[in-house]
Amino acid sequence: MQRRESDEPTRFGDLDDLDENDPEVRAFAEHRARMDRPNSEATVEGMLRGVDEFAQSANRTGGHRRLLAVVVVVLILFGVLFTVWNAVAYMLGTFFG
Repeated sequence: MQRRESDEPTRFGDLDDLDENDPEVRAFAEHRARMDRPNSEATVEGMLRGVDEFAQSANRTGGHRRLLAVVVVVLILFGVLFTVWNAVAYMLGTFFG
């Protein structure tokens, strides 16, 4: 099942003179819009798109789901800070120890 971002407009480009309400034209325009976005999560653009989708969905939610999103972000940041701290301590221990 394909998901479609609601805030992202359908790209008609040179299909402007076609009927926007025609399901085949709309499907083709959505296909062209998907072709413009990178699909690989192994690229920087793909990873940033994933972060952007997470941030947008976290901003749209409320209550316990928003709290859970904040907890996930805090845990990720804690993990990054812990890793950087250990790397710096290892380097300082190697050079000055």
